[in-house]
Amino acid sequence: MEESIRRAAERLRRAAVTRTPCAPVRDLIGADDLAAAYAVQSHVIAARRDAGARVVGRKIGLTSPAVQQQLGVDQPDFGWLLDDMDLTGADEVPMGRLLQPKAEAEIAFVLADDLAEGPLDNARVRAATAYAVAALEIVDSRITGWDIAFGDTVADNASSGLYVLGTERRTLAEVEPAEVTMSMRIDGEEVSTGDGAACLGDPLHALAWLARTAREYGEPLRAGQVVLSGALGPMRDVSPGATVTAELSGLGSVTARFSPSTVPEEAQ
Repeated sequence: MEESIRRAAERLRRAAVTRTPCAPVRDLIGADDLAAAYAVQSHVIAARRDAGARVVGRKIGLTSPAVQQQLGVDQPDFGWLLDDMDLTGADEVPMGRLLQPKAEAEIAFVLADDLAEGPLDNARVRAATAYAVAALEIVDSRITGWDIAFGDTVADNASSGLYVLGTERRTLAEVEPAEVTMSMRIDGEEVSTGDGAACLGDPLHALAWLARTAREYGEPLRAGQVVLSGALGPMRDVSPGATVTAELSGLGSVTARFSPSTVPEEAQ
């Protein structure tokens, strides 16, 4: 299996480097082998860290019961956020860094304390959260046509791409995540709506799940890290030149403007 894990990681790495989507990796590791999928993810992230990327947080995926049912799983998954994925404050999102982007609106939590010891329940993660902000996650898949099973998306860093955070910071005394409502627009047209309850019933449930799972995998959540807690509504395709804006009640808005060019910056 170790050789299959290495080959799967190399397939995904090559797709990312060449910006050419690849075949699914389930032919190598299976469609639902959780341990193998996270082992591939670890190889992929280790290579990026070795190249100089720095971990700044995590993302949670598969928080929608409908998506879980579609992929035949009964739990979320997680991926890693690296410093070069954060485009907060950038004039535009470079389409040349993406393969098959989609946008989804989320609540992001920024931690004030480590979540490494003791009972990691909703009360604990609430107390450990410095603030929440509106966020747009630009999900992406290195796998052709988003032809993914559970093992494929986990291996591919939970189909992570880039992300943008809003500027309005709210403590959890000021906003209740489960009650947040969301509207996302692309070029002015409403394309997705939802609320906090769409994320495992409460985004804090998702954060608590991640805190426990991250600890089990030996790398607990740490103070200062960002956690993208999962989509509040359906994700939508993004085209070059598009402007995506999400409004989250109590958290304000967040906008991402996508470049009109799909050519990587280094090739221009």
